[in-house]
Amino acid sequence: MTGHTFFEDLRNGEITGVAYKNLQLKKQILSWFVNTGNATIADLSRELNASVPKVGELVNELITDGLVKDYGKIEAAAGRRPNVYGLEPDSFFFVGVDIKQYYVNLGLGDFRNNLVRTQEKVPFHLKNTPEALNRLCDIISEFIETSGKGKRKVLGIGVNLSGRINFKSGYSYSFFHFQEDPLSKVIEQRLGISTFLENDSRAVAYGEFSSGSYTHEKNAFFINLEHGIGMGLLLNGQLYYGKSGFAGDIGHIPVFDNEILCHCGKKGCLETEASGAALTRIFIQRIREGASSIVAKRFPNPGDIQLEDILEAVKQEDMLAIELIAQIGEKLGRGIAILINILNPELVILGGALASTGDYIMLPIRSAINKYSLTLVNNDTRLVLSRKGEQAGMSGACLLVRDRLLALID
Repeated sequence: MTGHTFFEDLRNGEITGVAYKNLQLKKQILSWFVNTGNATIADLSRELNASVPKVGELVNELITDGLVKDYGKIEAAAGRRPNVYGLEPDSFFFVGVDIKQYYVNLGLGDFRNNLVRTQEKVPFHLKNTPEALNRLCDIISEFIETSGKGKRKVLGIGVNLSGRINFKSGYSYSFFHFQEDPLSKVIEQRLGISTFLENDSRAVAYGEFSSGSYTHEKNAFFINLEHGIGMGLLLNGQLYYGKSGFAGDIGHIPVFDNEILCHCGKKGCLETEASGAALTRIFIQRIREGASSIVAKRFPNPGDIQLEDILEAVKQEDMLAIELIAQIGEKLGRGIAILINILNPELVILGGALASTGDYIMLPIRSAINKYSLTLVNNDTRLVLSRKGEQAGMSGACLLVRDRLLALID
């Protein structure tokens, strides 16, 4: 026995020698249970290329730590029946935090990629202020406290945030960057739990790709249609980050020749005319110019209209909202066509708030893709709507934490 629990060794960045080797082998054992299922000591020994006594010793330590369970003996053709081991379902958990512009979704995930508890659309206004960061930490803390599992059982927290994120360093370059320490470390110090930061679109993509709905596609991308536009790339079956971790910033492709200043400081970005923020700006402008809409009746001051109000109006067949979402879809299709011509993906998944309008945005996007991309290329690309919806972000955040802690991914 090492004298330390798996949890303590995992947090110890200075662990070396035999203890380090044992920790890595324990990760492999847990990873096997996660990906393959229950197994005997002999099975694990053979697959992990480790001795039976060593594997038995480490499995017993994981049982003591509450991570692994002895499920009893299995049937054998002859001889002594071996015991089979697997994950303890109620051992440790991961918290996924998916931050939107005006609310936060939180999920509690187990080792098996099950969301055992969720809390959706907790009011929150994403602003680059210390007050907003404090509010975010309070929301996460309250969710953990009321989960019924206890803080001790939360192995890690995954936080999805829009903008430029370096997941390896834990730095955010778009929000909450007013301290020298990386944001992941700031939240970790506040909450006392290991915290991982990830770009929201990439985390949503990971949740979507890991859902089991897409088993054959190895080259795909997920377009996250929110107030801004983000993308998660799956190349050769792996998330693609690029050199600095910023790959997939589709929203800032310079598609348009306009004088609209994007929040990135440039002009002509796709986001300036084809995002949720652009839809809101144009809708409010049209209302002020006298256009008719059911939304205008609810908001005497057009400046109070938010994206969610417009999307709800689309579903109620409001003609102005439908007209503008179609225009947004056509412009999005132009941007997606560029990516299809460059990357030749098997699959494009549309998710996020704008995708909730279904065919109202899907049809103009598809029409623009057919118009602007090469037929020979787009014939091999399937365009679909997200299957996990709001849960993709929470699930993806939990999965990324789990897989990084267990070294399933880099």
